[in-house]
Amino acid sequence: MPQGRSGPQPRAWQVMLSGRTLDLLHPSPLDIEIEDIAHGLSRLARWNGQTSGDQAWSVAQHSLLVERLAVRLKEDLEVRWRLAALLHDAPEFVIGDLISPFKAVIGTEYRQVEDRLLAAIHLRFGLPATLPDRVVKLIKRSDRISAGLEAVQLAGFSQNRARGLFGQSRVGRDIVLRPWSPDEARHRFLERFGQLAG
Repeated sequence: MPQGRSGPQPRAWQVMLSGRTLDLLHPSPLDIEIEDIAHGLSRLARWNGQTSGDQAWSVAQHSLLVERLAVRLKEDLEVRWRLAALLHDAPEFVIGDLISPFKAVIGTEYRQVEDRLLAAIHLRFGLPATLPDRVVKLIKRSDRISAGLEAVQLAGFSQNRARGLFGQSRVGRDIVLRPWSPDEARHRFLERFGQLAG
């Protein structure tokens, strides 16, 4: 076990169901498998599970919605940037989905770990480690729209409260959100990944 100034270093790796061992501090693209991502995200609840319905609204289902919204915002969006939108929350398969208020409390270390994981995920699936600013902005906009829809339809927010936090958009107003089972979310996430990654 590595030794630090004050004793043994804490474990910073996790064994995945695929058998891969993923180092959270120095992630290698070679230790990332899409099946592990899909499995983890399909069982990870957004909004800390504080949503209505028999099933949780999973990060996998949210990721599919963000990719769908990105295409609505930019119909000629390149396939590789659609894939980037689908994978925008992929690091959460191993570090969890922390709500934004808690991320603000714990500061930059979480963001640094998340960014390193996302860069490794991008490289694993043929994307640049760092996305172009215009793509990052498009994904963030799609993410905000998704959050607004989820807040009102699933998380008990009023329209006014959601609008104040996430803004207002006409895009996606026709979308009705119905949470899927983890198995369905995993299957659909993998299916869409296969379509985009070829």
